Amino acid sequence: MSIFEYIIPFVVGLGLLILIHELGHYSVARWCDVKVLRFSVGFGRPLFKWRAGKDGTEWVLALFPLGGYVKMLDEREGEVAAAELPRAFTQQSVWRRFAIVAAGPLANLLLAVLLYWVVFVGGVDELRARVEVTSPESVAAQAGFSSGDEILQVGDVPIRSWQDWRWRLLKAVLDEPTIDVVVVSADGVRATRTLALSGITIDEAKSDPVAQLGFRPYRPTIPPVVGDVVAGGAADRAGVRVGDQVVAIDRKRVDDWSDLVDRVSAAPGQPMQFEWLRDGVRQEGVLTPESVERDGKQVGRVGIMVAPLPEGREAMFVTVSHGPIEGLFKAVAQTWEMSTFSLAMIGRMVTGELSWKNLSGPVTIADYAGQSAKMGLDHYLKFLALISISLGVLNLLPIPVLDGGHLLYYVIEMLRGGPVPERVMEIGQQVGFALLVMLMAFAFYNDINRLISG
Repeated sequence: MSIFEYIIPFVVGLGLLILIHELGHYSVARWCDVKVLRFSVGFGRPLFKWRAGKDGTEWVLALFPLGGYVKMLDEREGEVAAAELPRAFTQQSVWRRFAIVAAGPLANLLLAVLLYWVVFVGGVDELRARVEVTSPESVAAQAGFSSGDEILQVGDVPIRSWQDWRWRLLKAVLDEPTIDVVVVSADGVRATRTLALSGITIDEAKSDPVAQLGFRPYRPTIPPVVGDVVAGGAADRAGVRVGDQVVAIDRKRVDDWSDLVDRVSAAPGQPMQFEWLRDGVRQEGVLTPESVERDGKQVGRVGIMVAPLPEGREAMFVTVSHGPIEGLFKAVAQTWEMSTFSLAMIGRMVTGELSWKNLSGPVTIADYAGQSAKMGLDHYLKFLALISISLGVLNLLPIPVLDGGHLLYYVIEMLRGGPVPERVMEIGQQVGFALLVMLMAFAFYNDINRLISG
């Protein structure tokens, strides 16, 4: 595992989101004929800079890519020639200033709509919303769910994939005591089950709400039949061939492929007695799993791959795609739902109903960026859409220093018929900066805690 597998998707993704955010400010500023002096992606020492455009705007790519800014002509920051004064930001009407500031967060939300639209129209293979009940004492079992049930609908909302199911549950956990779930059983029987959500929470310290209820994705039993053998590997040297079925390891029965993988992975470098069937004849040999690194740990590999089951993939995955118009409506709806959900989560953290441990910083975001990139382009685009929404929503919060704080000042100006006093704005900036530093410190603390706890 290389650190660049995480750093590159993180830097590229975050750089794109910051660029779009600042382009929102820049575009509306130019539309309002405000002179832009500098457009910077990142803070600190410039890595590259050049001038372009009729106003000679300085374009900068800076060292630290955790933000950016658009510097406009402003007489508060220096003397402005009388001829250019009408193009200063502070000389614009309150409505124009409001539009310029709001354009950054709105650009992020529009980017999320575009990214979701690309994914929805292009189609993506997702897990079916088929459940496996983890325990007979679980909430799921008590509600009558059985392994193999496929979720069709939650309330009035149709469910097409595991992601739909999980997202609907996360939303319901916030403010619904129960939900009605329409399922079709493995036998084809359609039924409605009522799922109680009391006591289920969204908390970093606890497992996923889906797991708390006693659900996990359904996995069909896959026989331990060899589909391919790596030349020169431990299995090849021991005489294992394509089509062989492994029946025992160290005299203990092997029930399915996942059982085989778990036992081999746990024994890197340790000789293991394998037994397998070939055309009904039992054979055996000693295989020593090669030690390889996975997610920072050493695991065992013997060089065999599972034989594909056509019905196995169909039982687990579904291709979800939409037409261009339907995809656009769904992209807008998804962006709206994610935005309101983010606001609800922030509100619950402020009131103490949710733990601040749910707050994540750049380390966690980089981790998810790398994981999603390895899963495929569609997953990476959905990750970028989610972070773009988070960036847009965060910047709209009414905290001085952020865009939302400036928008709050402009709303007050509209209501009182005059600008907010300079002294009030100065105090607000200081308070807002302190709050932002506290949030960043808390997010970094959570990141470090996650690293330490694994």
